[in-house]
Amino acid sequence: MTAFVICRGGRPLLFSVLGCFAVAASVLAHPNAAFAADPVLASTLREPITVHLDQAQLLKIPERTSTLVIGNPLIADAVVQGGVLVITAKSYGMTNLVILDRTGASLSEIPIQVVGPADSVVVLYRGIDRESYSCAPNCERRITLGDSANYFAQNLNTFTAFQAQATPGEKK
Repeated sequence: MTAFVICRGGRPLLFSVLGCFAVAASVLAHPNAAFAADPVLASTLREPITVHLDQAQLLKIPERTSTLVIGNPLIADAVVQGGVLVITAKSYGMTNLVILDRTGASLSEIPIQVVGPADSVVVLYRGIDRESYSCAPNCERRITLGDSANYFAQNLNTFTAFQAQATPGEKK
C-alpha cells in the first residue's frame, strides 16, 4: 500500500514533521482502519483511471447514479450512454469524477489521469515551433495540444475543409 500524507499548518517545522511521520506510521500500520468508516475516503484511494489523449474509456456505473461531476472539465468529460459511462480525454492532467445519487449522496469518486497519445507520435521542433506527426506506419500530420499556433490552425483548417467535402448536404 502507498500512503500520501500532506501536512500543512502554522506549527514549527519540527512538530509538523513529527506529526506527519506519526500519521503516516499509523496509516501504514493499520491501512484499512482509518478509512473503513468513510466509503468516500476509501474510494479516493483508488488507482486513477488512465485515459489517453484523443481516446475514450468505458466504465460501468452504479444503477442509482443520478449526477456526474467532473472536477476539471478542461481535462476530461463524462457522459452516460445506455448505462455505460464514457470518459473522454480533452487535455493533459489529473482530475476526478464524482458520482452522486438522487439524494446527493456520493456513490463513488474516481481519479482520472489523462496522458499523451498511445500511438507512435513524432514531435518535430523547428526553433520554438512544434509539430506533431502520427507515425503508424507512415508519418502523417496530426493535431496535438502543445503544437505551435500556426501548425495547429493549418491542420484544423485542412480537417474542416475535408469534413465539409465529406458531408456536402450539411449547412453550417
